[in-house]
Amino acid sequence: MQRFVAVAALLAAGWLGAPPVAEAQSAILNLPRVSQHARFTQRIGITDITIDYHRPLVGGRKIFGGLQAYGQVWRAGANDNTTIEFSDPVTIEGRPLPKGRYGLHMIPGEVSWVVIFSKNSTSWGSFTYDQTEDALRVTVKALTTENHEALSYDIDDPTLTTAVITMRWEKVSVPFTVTVDTPDLVAESLRNQLRGRAQFEWQPWMEAANYLLANHLSAEEAAQDADQSIAVEDRFENEITKSTALTALGRKTEALAARNKAIALGDQSQVHTFARGLQAQGRQDEALELFRLNMQKNPTSWVTHNEAARVAVARGDFVTAVKEMQVALSLSPESLKAQHVDLVRRLQDHEDINK
Repeated sequence: MQRFVAVAALLAAGWLGAPPVAEAQSAILNLPRVSQHARFTQRIGITDITIDYHRPLVGGRKIFGGLQAYGQVWRAGANDNTTIEFSDPVTIEGRPLPKGRYGLHMIPGEVSWVVIFSKNSTSWGSFTYDQTEDALRVTVKALTTENHEALSYDIDDPTLTTAVITMRWEKVSVPFTVTVDTPDLVAESLRNQLRGRAQFEWQPWMEAANYLLANHLSAEEAAQDADQSIAVEDRFENEITKSTALTALGRKTEALAARNKAIALGDQSQVHTFARGLQAQGRQDEALELFRLNMQKNPTSWVTHNEAARVAVARGDFVTAVKEMQVALSLSPESLKAQHVDLVRRLQDHEDINK
C-alpha cells in the first residue's frame, strides 16, 4: 500500500515525466493522461519497427540537465516502459541486435547519449532497470533542434535497408541508425512463401528468381525457381528469366537455348520490349537481330514498322527510317501516338534513336 501511495504521489507531482496538472490521473483507472500514449510502425524492406511510448510535455520546465539529470538512466518517455520492437534481426549503429521487443532507455549527456535496448520490456519506467539485462548499448551524439513541446519519436530517411530513429524533446534530438539485411531476409521469406499456395502459379516463382538476380544473390537458386515457373506454365517471361540466370552462371549455351525458346513463345510486343532492353544495355547487335526476327511475326503491325525504322537507322538510312516510323505512327494505338510523333521528329533531325 505504501508503494502505491508513493507512486501516486510521484504521478501527481509530475516526477514520472508529466508536468504538474489539476486533471485527474490514476495508476490503475483508465483516465486521460497528460503524457499521452503513442504507437507507430514503420516498415523497412519487409521488417517492421514498432515504437510504443508515452509523450510527456515540457511544460516550461528545464528537462535535460534539470528535471532529468545527465548521467542517469531515463525511461525515454513517460509512464510505462518505452518499447521498441523489430520483426527481424537488425543492426543498431553497426552492432547486431536480434529480433524482438526491447525496453528502450537512455542516459542523457551534454554531448553524447547512451541508447539502451533492454531485454526487459515490461517494467514501469526505469526504476527497476538492471544493466545485466541489456541486449545492447550504443553511444550516439545528441543534436540541438527547434523546441518540441511533446516528446516524439520519428523514423527518418527510410530506405529499403536503413532508417534513422530520432527522439526529439525540448531542444534535443537523439538519432540512431537502424540497418536491415533486406535482400537476405527477402530471399529467406520467398522460400517460405513459395511453400504455400503461390507454388502452384508461374508468376511467383519467376518473381522470386528475378528478385534474386536483381539483388545479386544466388543465380543457382534463381535458375531453379525459373525452372519451377516453367514447369507450371512455359512462357516468354520465365524463359527469359531462366536465360538471365544461366548467363549469370556462365552456362552460355543453355542460356542461348532458353532465350531462343522465349523468342519463339513471345508475342511481337514482348520481344520488342526485350530487344529495347538490350539496346539500353548497349547490346545493339543482339537487339537488331531480334528486331529482324520479330518483324517476321506480323509484317504489317506498327511494331514491325517501328523496328524497321530502327534497323534503317543502324545503317545510317534516315530517309527510310522516317518513312517507316511515320507508318508506325499511323498504325500505333492512341496511347503511343505522342511517343511516335517524337520519334519521327528525332529521325528527321538525324538523331540515332537506338542509343
